[in-house]
Amino acid sequence: MNAAVNRIAVKDVMKTEFAIIDATATVHEALLLMKSHRTSVLAVDRHNEDDEYGLLLVSEIADKVLAKDRSSDRVNVYEVMIKPAIYVDPDMDIRYCSRLFARFGLVRALVVKDRKLLGTISPNSLVLDGMFSMEEQARITSE
Repeated sequence: MNAAVNRIAVKDVMKTEFAIIDATATVHEALLLMKSHRTSVLAVDRHNEDDEYGLLLVSEIADKVLAKDRSSDRVNVYEVMIKPAIYVDPDMDIRYCSRLFARFGLVRALVVKDRKLLGTISPNSLVLDGMFSMEEQARITSE
């Protein structure tokens, strides 16, 4: 494939609609937010400019709350979240982003530019939106 013609950046396939929660919220509050947004991931907000974003995944809740028979009302988000969250630049090529996901076993990452949270990215978006679009562009170009 011709990289110049078929380059797709993370910003082209990232999800810009995402939910964000405070680290001091309870896991129960996080579950309510997840259900209302129909998502399995929440971004965890920074407390100040020097702080980093966090990430709360349903899998973390399953491992650290459900499997240990803890009450979601008595566990705070900061106890189960991933922090600092791994994030990527919106201009990163999706092929490099995919390699990053594979290397570190990621299921989701945040998209951050100049310390501002812009969206989230997942392997689903990289493949179903990004790779598919790249291949379609290549087909059109070769015709």
